[in-house]
Amino acid sequence: MKRKVIAVLMILLLVAFSSTAFAADETIVEIAAGNEDFSTLVAALQKAELVDTLSGEGPFTVFAPTNDAFAKLLNELGIEAEDLLNHPQLSDVLLYHVVSGSVMSTDLEEGMTPETLLGETIEVSLTDGVKINDSTVTTADVEATNGVIHIIDTVLVPDSFVLEVEEDAEEDAEEETTVPQTGDIGALPYLLTAALGATGIVAFRKKSKK
Repeated sequence: MKRKVIAVLMILLLVAFSSTAFAADETIVEIAAGNEDFSTLVAALQKAELVDTLSGEGPFTVFAPTNDAFAKLLNELGIEAEDLLNHPQLSDVLLYHVVSGSVMSTDLEEGMTPETLLGETIEVSLTDGVKINDSTVTTADVEATNGVIHIIDTVLVPDSFVLEVEEDAEEDAEEETTVPQTGDIGALPYLLTAALGATGIVAFRKKSKK
C-alpha cells in the first residue's frame, strides 16, 4: 500500500515538474496562446499589435484575464467582443495589465500601487486573498522566459477608459462641419448665394414697376 502511495506521489511530482518546466521554456505570449482559457486575451493582443512587445526580453509581470473575465466585462458594458477588439483604447486596457519587471506573489505587499505600462497605477490588497483592484488572483506565479503571469478573474479597466469615445468624436466632428463661419473661406459660397439671391429680387421689382 505504501509503495502505491509513493508511486502516485512520484507521478504527481513529475507531472507538476514537467508543467513548470514547460511553462518556464515559453514566453508570456506563448503560454497564453497555448491555453484555451486565454483565447480572448490572445485575440486582443494580436488586434492591438502587442504580441511582439510581450514576446520581448522584458521582464514583464502580466495580470492575465481569462475568457470568463472578458465575458463578464462585455456583459457589464453591454457590448460584443468585436466592439471591444475594435475599440480605440484596446491597447490602453491591455497595457494596464502589465507591470515592468518580474513581480512574484511573494513580492506583493498590502496597499502597494505599482505603475503599469499604461502609466496608471493598480492597487494590491492582501486582506481577502490576493486582489488587484477589484479582481482576484486565481493562479499566481506562472513563470515564463520573459517574466511572470498572474491569472485574474476580472478585467482591469483604467480610469481613462471611455466606452463611447468613437461616437462622441463623430458627433463633435459633425457639429464642427455643419456650421459655416463668416471668417472662413468655406462660408464664401453661402454668402455669394445670398448676395445673388438678393440682387435677383431687386432686379425683379424694378422690372415690375416699369
